Amino acid sequence: MNRFTIKDIELLTGIKAHTIRIWEQRYKLLKPKRKDTNHRVYDNDDLKHILRVSYLYHRGVKISKIAEMTDEEIRRSSLEEKMTEDLFQPFSNQLVEAMIDFDQQRFEKVFNNALLRFGFEKTTLQVIYPFLQRVGLLWLNDCVNPAQEHFASLIVRKKMMVAIDGLDLPREGSESFLLFLPEGEYHEIPLLFVQYLLKQQGYLVTNLGPSVPLEDLKFFTDRRPVSHIYTHMLTCFSQKDMDTFLMEMSQLFPQIQIIVSGPQTERISSSLPTNIIALHSLDEILRYTKKGKPVTMP
Repeated sequence: MNRFTIKDIELLTGIKAHTIRIWEQRYKLLKPKRKDTNHRVYDNDDLKHILRVSYLYHRGVKISKIAEMTDEEIRRSSLEEKMTEDLFQPFSNQLVEAMIDFDQQRFEKVFNNALLRFGFEKTTLQVIYPFLQRVGLLWLNDCVNPAQEHFASLIVRKKMMVAIDGLDLPREGSESFLLFLPEGEYHEIPLLFVQYLLKQQGYLVTNLGPSVPLEDLKFFTDRRPVSHIYTHMLTCFSQKDMDTFLMEMSQLFPQIQIIVSGPQTERISSSLPTNIIALHSLDEILRYTKKGKPVTMP
């Protein structure tokens, strides 16, 4: 069973640790265990309960009102759907709960309900991305087992592959995009989402997947026409390694537009080869894939 500190709970719920302590003392909303050092420690059930409480609280329910509810009433109320923008949070909360419990049936049911309500693109942006951010926080704080992360990621990956496969074939004569992740990079979900967005716009898209050597890209481009190469970087490159990698790509593919995105673009030096574009945010990625043309670097 997982163990969480009060700081972990703060990061995952957006409720300050000081406020959580007040809720415990004044309203008895949680009953954390204590370490030998007398520090609070929370288990899976505590996390799921406080996620539900935080959702109701952020939705405007007074904490005194929540404190009067039974655990079952809190659970039911947190699942109630209300036609406002805060609808997305309970879906992400429920995905976290299902992941922690390895509950595949529930995970897929929540995902499918979000797809039916919001469609694929909005579900990815408003439900899956916030969910993955929470998983990242859990992982950074050693609060999630790699098996739990893989369990959830593989289901999300499967859903994305189905959505990509369901799109129409590219238009005749479309520009062609070659997608890949650099060697040592295995986080496919952002790249799959870009594949979906580009294919949705009618482009021809080939995805070579994770951990691809540059010589394999060259082997492909020597045999098939490619107008754009796209990659997404999450792993930790030093600035020197990043600049060397991009320079090598530019020299290998001088006639091809190269697009790089992801958190590691912050390590890129200000001077980029003319055939490389860096997209520094999700908003820039969306604008690029929707317009099919470069955005101006900030």
